[in-house]
Amino acid sequence: MIYLEQFSYLFASALFILGLKFLGSAKTARKGMQLAMYGMGLAIVITLVVSGIAGPVQIIVGMLIGGGIGAVVAKKIQMTSMPQMVALFNGFGGIASTLVAYSEYIRFTGAEAMDVNITVILSLFIGTVTFTGSLIAFAKLQGIMRGAPIVLPLHQILNILLLLGTITFGVMNVLSPDVHMWAWFIIAAAAIFGITFVIPIGGADMPVVIALLNSYSGLAAAATGFVLSNNVLIISGALVGASGLILTQLMCDAMNRSLTNVLFGAVGTDDSTGEAGAGGEQKSVTAYTAEDAAMIMDTIQSVIIVPGYGLAVAQAQHVLHELGEILTARGIDVKYAIHPVAGRMPGHMNVLLAEANVPYDVLYEMDDINDEFQNTDVALVIGANDVVNPSARTKKDSPLYGMPILNVDYASTVMFVKRSMGAGFAGEANPLFFDDKTMMVFGDAKAVVTALVKSLKED
Repeated sequence: MIYLEQFSYLFASALFILGLKFLGSAKTARKGMQLAMYGMGLAIVITLVVSGIAGPVQIIVGMLIGGGIGAVVAKKIQMTSMPQMVALFNGFGGIASTLVAYSEYIRFTGAEAMDVNITVILSLFIGTVTFTGSLIAFAKLQGIMRGAPIVLPLHQILNILLLLGTITFGVMNVLSPDVHMWAWFIIAAAAIFGITFVIPIGGADMPVVIALLNSYSGLAAAATGFVLSNNVLIISGALVGASGLILTQLMCDAMNRSLTNVLFGAVGTDDSTGEAGAGGEQKSVTAYTAEDAAMIMDTIQSVIIVPGYGLAVAQAQHVLHELGEILTARGIDVKYAIHPVAGRMPGHMNVLLAEANVPYDVLYEMDDINDEFQNTDVALVIGANDVVNPSARTKKDSPLYGMPILNVDYASTVMFVKRSMGAGFAGEANPLFFDDKTMMVFGDAKAVVTALVKSLKED
């Protein structure tokens, strides 16, 4: 039986690794998820059977209940709420690690070596931080609490004290492992730290926070794997932790900001409804209609579509795909430009457009398409703001300064589809709104694009 268990864990780990490899491309991401799912299913079943925790009936019932809940949630969740769901999943992973580690701590109190006690402490701390931090991220994304940074008096000093307190409690726990009070103190300090760690991070930085919390959930699982001496949990946790850290760094690079600045810079506003002229020059613009935009589309040869969070809010991805098909049928070159931090989680726009069956070969990452804007007739920006704001290039006191942006201002004509003149999540006014070659089409993205499709069909 021991050989079957180890072989199964090895096979499951291989599926995890292959799954991560396939997740590196939008074309193979679905296959990657399936492979990882099969690996996790195998690992769960083998662990429960070998350990004697559950028999076949309990395993089947448990998987049906859990799978049923997951299927219903996945079916009902809107794309605008996907970041919140990911945040909750991270939190569930964290609290699971905390509960398992604490149950093991209770079971073997005083009977294990120092290295095991230390891994228990790490699992309790990281798991609890992930749980409460993810709940705060969920609350910010869901609008339950304000999305703008919340900075308390002496905030960083409080965080330092909480970390020092956790270290002190951990040392006391190692010295007196039979005193359960120290474990509870660790959990309490970690719970508070998870809250104070995330609340000063603004909405503009949520993609980074989600990636980082995902990494934390993996690290917590790996630490719990050492507590349980479970190889597959160690491997899967390490894979999640490492991939989450890599993704976090990629997100930081995409914004040209350090992780320290993201965590402690307190950048961002509640949402994208702030006035575009705030902190800058007040100007007026000419509002255009969808019919005006259709007239321009009748005369062009190329268009690059830039999706943003406003597209997700309006659930306009399907009608946008229809617009792309109409333009392509007319011989117009249609491409989509994807900024790494567009939306509210890594890959948000890719997932959104994939849901509408937009072909993968017309989706381009920022570095691959930026040079093409200067030869493009129209850049159609739908619900995006910060990722196309030229202030990132020139305004040194802007929170966006230095962030690589999509060069939509190099196109011959720029069309913005927005609900208002509101600034982006960084709270920075976009001077491109007032450029002579910019057309501002105000309204809900789905309504505007639908009207644009209707006008083009009538031509």
